[in-house]
Amino acid sequence: MLSLDRNVLIHVPAIGSRLSRALALLMLGVALVACRPEAKQAPLAPDARVLAFGDSLTYGAGVLPEETYPAQLQALIQRQIVNGGLSGELSSDGLKRLPIWLDEHEPRLLILCHGANDLLRSLSEEKVADNVRAMVKMARDRGIDVVLIAVPKFGLMRAPPTFYEEIATEFDIPIERYVLNDIVQNSTLRSDSVHPNAAGYRLIAQAVVKRLQKSGAL
Repeated sequence: MLSLDRNVLIHVPAIGSRLSRALALLMLGVALVACRPEAKQAPLAPDARVLAFGDSLTYGAGVLPEETYPAQLQALIQRQIVNGGLSGELSSDGLKRLPIWLDEHEPRLLILCHGANDLLRSLSEEKVADNVRAMVKMARDRGIDVVLIAVPKFGLMRAPPTFYEEIATEFDIPIERYVLNDIVQNSTLRSDSVHPNAAGYRLIAQAVVKRLQKSGAL
């Protein structure tokens, strides 16, 4: 039995297989979400610049430029969104690239969606977590608000790794937990086995809007 606080108790069955371990981690992630209050952010001014940073999921692989999630988000919130996606990028390379983009564009808000290529290649989740955490810290140290988009694993258990939720809790930032997980499990929302189509990218944009509304940024 795992105790998170005085009010939340999780009964974890004996773990003897990969599936049972994954289920236990999923149960822990659900409990963490239930315990965590909604993070709050300052309102985004009408002239605020937003940087959407990540890999091909941000770049918009498989769709036209106007169908990417940053482009659709810009239309929804009427703020300038800079698309800082780079297809095929690992989180370690994103960590090196991010300060250049922060210096050049001076965003008020960073929307960070990174780690998909690391997870696809089954690289160390601990290193991915360190890289994502360092990117969030870099932005927060500059006074930039952050919204984190969790990336699911691409296997039997497609839930996002728990480190996304842990990082969001550590820095008290909003996190979109579900939308990419929903998309990868629905072929009508994908252009291939990994990337969303235009409808899928629109769902990402809409999910981010909801996070921004709940945080008070919009």
